[in-house]
Amino acid sequence: MLGGKVKLKVCMLVLATILFTGCGTQNETKVIKMAHGLDVKHPVHQSMVHMAERLAQLSAGSMRVDIYPSGQLGSERELIELLQIGSLGMTKVSASPLEGFVPQMKVFSLPYLFEDNDHFWRVLKSDVGKSLLLAGQPFLIRGLGYYDAGSRSFYSTKKQVKSPSDLSGMKIRVMNSQTAVEMINVMGGSATPVSFGELYTALQQGVVDGAENNPPSFHLSRHYEVSKYYTIDEHTSIPDVILISKYVWDSLDQQQQQWLQQATDESVDFQRKLWKRATKEAMSVVKEAGVEVLYPDKSQFLDSVADVYKGETNEAVKEMVLKIEAMRSSNE
Repeated sequence: MLGGKVKLKVCMLVLATILFTGCGTQNETKVIKMAHGLDVKHPVHQSMVHMAERLAQLSAGSMRVDIYPSGQLGSERELIELLQIGSLGMTKVSASPLEGFVPQMKVFSLPYLFEDNDHFWRVLKSDVGKSLLLAGQPFLIRGLGYYDAGSRSFYSTKKQVKSPSDLSGMKIRVMNSQTAVEMINVMGGSATPVSFGELYTALQQGVVDGAENNPPSFHLSRHYEVSKYYTIDEHTSIPDVILISKYVWDSLDQQQQQWLQQATDESVDFQRKLWKRATKEAMSVVKEAGVEVLYPDKSQFLDSVADVYKGETNEAVKEMVLKIEAMRSSNE
């Protein structure tokens, strides 16, 4: 059952324009609407622009992606729901809230699963990563690729976080993910879901005492203006997932699907390079702004989350964990 907000977004999309134009008419352009919640300066948005440009080139102008950034058409959950009913063509969402639609995506929210960035991308490019992209098809969404979203670490307004015990009594903002909630609570904090758009004010007014995110998001959101400490514990590596409505994908012919997949694949490589530069720039900016950056002993944090794995009951997720662990360099 769609909520009122989602129904409103559907109406906005319908009023704006028809999702596809030129359904079989030779000289008209197929237009795919793509929406996301990030700022236009974010490397993810810039990579979507690159994808749109490449699709236009590959298709000789017969296909076009129109991008709606900054949450214009709704939250991540609302955008996924719009994809499911075919009222939106594409979106980019974090794999974390996606677990509410595709249970297997929960694996990305498990803490300290990846030993390093090389292991992370080895998994994403493997059959394991590809199978996860297709796991949403029964739920009317299909993954086309992954964007780098780095690793998530804690930042706080009043208190240093050097170990899990420092999280005691702290309200930590998390994404709308049950796994993220469980992780923070097991570590000793009090997980508090807050929408990203409301987080700056929540930090400023003390609604929450801290949050967790990657360096570019910490920087571009300007959360560093109200957070004095940034603890690089890198507890999770959660990719962004490029999604398309299954209705929209199935409406494309084989050539159009190939063009779109190629444009997406090229944008993934483009985004990884942008992300690396953005991460370096972000760390420089927040340090210059006076944020104290801490590099704690990660073993304490790793030990604190053992119960998250022990409590896992989803057999598909448990199987996925074993496959990912088997791809660690220490096991090769």
